[in-house]
Amino acid sequence: MLETLIWLIGYYLAGEFLARTFAIPLPGSVLGMLLLFVTLCIRRNIPDTFRDHVPPLMQHLSLLFIPSGVGAVLLSARLAEHAFSLAAVLALSTLIPLIACAWLLKRLLGLSEEAK
Repeated sequence: MLETLIWLIGYYLAGEFLARTFAIPLPGSVLGMLLLFVTLCIRRNIPDTFRDHVPPLMQHLSLLFIPSGVGAVLLSARLAEHAFSLAAVLALSTLIPLIACAWLLKRLLGLSEEAK
């Protein structure tokens, strides 16, 4: 478990370092996740230490939403000011990928049927 946590914290810190050093407008935690994803894609397998220890961590994932929930309650007045904008962004950020995936699936299925 300690080895898994060291790897995860290492990728988090690498992401933070990149974000701050190169002024990348993404949170360091997101960059760290992307680095971990790229590393796992290059390796083409999940290390045993991750396979064994990440599922128990995922069981407690809901605890990570507590800070954002508290922030939403504390900033509820500001969220109410921008409710329409937030609703529009949520709707569009749901619909656009949904439409794009449907279009891509239709094209890919069409291509596979033509290949037969």
